[in-house]
Amino acid sequence: MSIAANVVIAVIALLHLWFLILEMFLWTRPSGRRAFGTTAEFAEQSKALAANQGLYNGFLAAGLIWGLCLGGGAGLSVKVFFLGCVLVAGIFGGLTASRKILWIQALPALIGLVLIHLA
Repeated sequence: MSIAANVVIAVIALLHLWFLILEMFLWTRPSGRRAFGTTAEFAEQSKALAANQGLYNGFLAAGLIWGLCLGGGAGLSVKVFFLGCVLVAGIFGGLTASRKILWIQALPALIGLVLIHLA
């Protein structure tokens, strides 16, 4: 598998760990509210939902890291599966929440999948 694909996958995993931190721990703080454009009132009312969403982002990161740790052969299907999950989540989020999610989540996953299949 190409080094470029693994670098992209690692960056996506790190992004999802950051999403976990933002949604689970910083949601009601100024930095979290600024990242998602929410008010203090909305953030307080939705913090349980955001924490749940953050946990799912952590699972995506864990799966990508697992695939990287398994290596080329054994990790290929794991990487493809979790990149597919990230892609679907990004498309859904882009269509239902914010178009920005298409660029931040879906596009990197698509790039990762393309690089895997080019390797």
